[in-house]
Amino acid sequence: MRALVFAAGTVVPAVPVAADLDATEHAIVAWVDTQARDVEALIEQLVNINSGTMNHAGVRAVGDILGPELAELGFAVEWIDLPAESNRAGHLFARRAGDRGEKVLLIGHLDTVFERDDPFQTFVREGDWARGPGTEDMKGGNVVILYALGALAAVGALDGAQIVVAYSGDEESHGDPLAISRRDLIEAGQWADVALEFESAIRDDEAEWATIARRSSSSWQLEVRGKQAHSSQIFGDEFGAGAIYEAARILTAFYTELRGEPYLTFNAGAIVGGTDVDYDSEETRGAAFGKSNVIPSHAIVDGDIRTLSDEQLARTRAAMRAIVAESLPHTEASISFEDGYPAMAPTDGNRRLQQMLSDVNVALGREAMPALDPSRRGAADISFVAPYADSLAGLGPYGEGGHSHDERVDLTSLPLVIKRAAILIYRLTR
Repeated sequence: MRALVFAAGTVVPAVPVAADLDATEHAIVAWVDTQARDVEALIEQLVNINSGTMNHAGVRAVGDILGPELAELGFAVEWIDLPAESNRAGHLFARRAGDRGEKVLLIGHLDTVFERDDPFQTFVREGDWARGPGTEDMKGGNVVILYALGALAAVGALDGAQIVVAYSGDEESHGDPLAISRRDLIEAGQWADVALEFESAIRDDEAEWATIARRSSSSWQLEVRGKQAHSSQIFGDEFGAGAIYEAARILTAFYTELRGEPYLTFNAGAIVGGTDVDYDSEETRGAAFGKSNVIPSHAIVDGDIRTLSDEQLARTRAAMRAIVAESLPHTEASISFEDGYPAMAPTDGNRRLQQMLSDVNVALGREAMPALDPSRRGAADISFVAPYADSLAGLGPYGEGGHSHDERVDLTSLPLVIKRAAILIYRLTR
């Protein structure tokens, strides 16, 4: 255990007195200020374990580090295996029973988008920042959860609190069916009064932002067939345009006809086309063979859609189907859709949490936190519980470059966000 419990006689450095903090909250601030080295060391340890979603052993290894830490804080820890057909590692849950305050669900995830064969694998410190897979999304946030709870335990404020910690193992690419892979999370959301999610926080020159809404994320796959023939016959009456031109027509129409609606985005993330196409939807990998003098007969495109409501999603899917149906000569195309992450809509309950978080930030000597534009965030696991519990997202550290080889976290932001989370949880559970 990395000194997550306040030992008797521990001496902590003096800290500036902030307005509107009670004695317990001042003690939380003081304890967090003693933990910076251990916080960074734990993030480095977790980042250096590859836990791409499909690396089940790596996902489990991250859970094997966090689980014992939570157990030392008095949580009942459980690894939840998923059925073999889901092809996912499973989830880490931890529960602490109590009888005081609101019931709080804390949400993180163990996996990253970087699989074992990705060259981006290690934690590298760069001054006050650290670069590495999962530094921002979201091993930094996982550690914030742990140390926020450690702060509460250190000052005697964890006893009596009703808290569930949920670390999913497949947030970046969920297992199917969703009814199974998200069952335990949804049940925890139905139990909770409040859900707090710890993906990275967002700030800019204007403000530090509170996330009270997130857009949905679902997928689509376009498959196009055409007539294979010598390229000298392309565009003719007998063989038509070929599969790749038809795929290009459809994608161009998506872009020109559907782009621009508020909170709607749709991305074409992978495309393969030619005379011989092999595509693995599970791994989102493919290969294609074709020749410049042969009209291609097959093309596949994978993409996603993000919306702020179910109505917007249904309307967008209908428009995409209509575009696909307008085939070029001697081609045929079909589009299929798969449900994924629902939207987290802005609600009065979420705005209540925003105000509470903003009040904590002000009490820590900072500025008020307005609500973030939902178009600036992607989907996340909190969306599955938002229909049942007041919800607030983006409570992790500040960072940038998520899902890219430029992903990094601002190490100097960690004490702030741990204090902010710990005091918010304290106020909710009193």
